[in-house]
Amino acid sequence: MIDPPQAPDLNHLFLGAVTVGERGQIVIPAEAREAYGLRGGDKLLVFHHPEHCGLMIARLQDVQQLLQRWLEFMENVEQ
Repeated sequence: MIDPPQAPDLNHLFLGAVTVGERGQIVIPAEAREAYGLRGGDKLLVFHHPEHCGLMIARLQDVQQLLQRWLEFMENVEQ
């Protein structure tokens, strides 16, 4: 029998808090920029969470790489 999953410790997921400025801008915390190699000029995509419980931000390049990996996986499954 498989044990039910335990609630994950979310502390390692938190990278800081931001405040939305008058013009709708946010500053991504330095720890998050360093952890993900974000630099000025990087294109970020903003999605709403599927359950409407927040926003998700991802670098365009990372999403493209993820999609490529999924396509390669699907090609292998079809063979």
